[in-house]
Amino acid sequence: MVFGVGLSIGTVNTVCATASDRAGKNPPGRRRGAVPVTWRTTLTFDSSGNARVGRIPKHGRVITEFADLTQRGAPTARVGHRALTAPDLVATVAYSVIEEVLGKAPAADTAVTVAHPAGYSDDHVADLRAALAGVGLDRATLLAEPLAAVSWLAAERGPLTPGLALVYDLGGSGLTVTLVRVGAGAPADPIVGEPVRSTDYGGRAFGGMLAQHLKRHGGSVVSHVSDADAGDLRARHVRRSLALVYRGLRIADVTMADVDRVLVVGGAARPPEVAEVLSAELARPVIVAQDPERTIADGAAIAARDAQLDHEAATHRHPGFSLFRRRLARVAAI
Repeated sequence: MVFGVGLSIGTVNTVCATASDRAGKNPPGRRRGAVPVTWRTTLTFDSSGNARVGRIPKHGRVITEFADLTQRGAPTARVGHRALTAPDLVATVAYSVIEEVLGKAPAADTAVTVAHPAGYSDDHVADLRAALAGVGLDRATLLAEPLAAVSWLAAERGPLTPGLALVYDLGGSGLTVTLVRVGAGAPADPIVGEPVRSTDYGGRAFGGMLAQHLKRHGGSVVSHVSDADAGDLRARHVRRSLALVYRGLRIADVTMADVDRVLVVGGAARPPEVAEVLSAELARPVIVAQDPERTIADGAAIAARDAQLDHEAATHRHPGFSLFRRRLARVAAI
């Protein structure tokens, strides 16, 4: 039996998902029906130096805002005699979450993939890889978030026809737009142009927009906003974000006519107005999972599982075994 574990560690939330090559199976030690699990991306340390993820205690220090390694002045921590950098904190979250999900360190038949922002430089990726090795996750694979999202898309809607997908990742802390080649013949590095990101859009930015709306209308931040008003404001927020979409297209030297599909992911993409506006304005098929916050972690887990199946196939030297197992795995995909 082969398991894949996928992690998406965002500024606001961390999501863990698993994928098995057998339907209905969970990793050893994991309770049935608990896939995936979401935590707040926070860290606390007890007096013994043990880490706790997702807690916000009434007293004591809680570490937040460390997941984005590109930001200047990222938080650090000192635990005992250890100085932990931002990559160390991300790796600590990864290890703690995996241990909680699996009940132990990953076994030989369990592969781990950690998704990271597509905008990371080689140095950022190397720092994160070294930090993961430092906590015992030296076998973990790193995968750019839009590629993890496309891995989910291929498992759910595959085989994909060759083309260009636009990944619209609307999270709590910002929006990232990435163009990715998909389907047969896609290059080893399928990202076209470069990812573009802005903190002017997303969950936090929309919350600020709501607060300004209430202020202009004489209300307070605790005043009620009707569902209709919230929907209209969210639709306006998404329309404004199209400026970032078109910026990404210009950098890649393509137009929306070259894009075959739009994949919407991220926790702030749950409201229906997001997909509705994108579909109407971009005039392209829009794909969104039932819970878009899970998509990247699910895709990372699928990628981990498939890589482990390929490794086992190569080890056993069975030609065609990998393809056969991957077809079975897609049928049994979580």
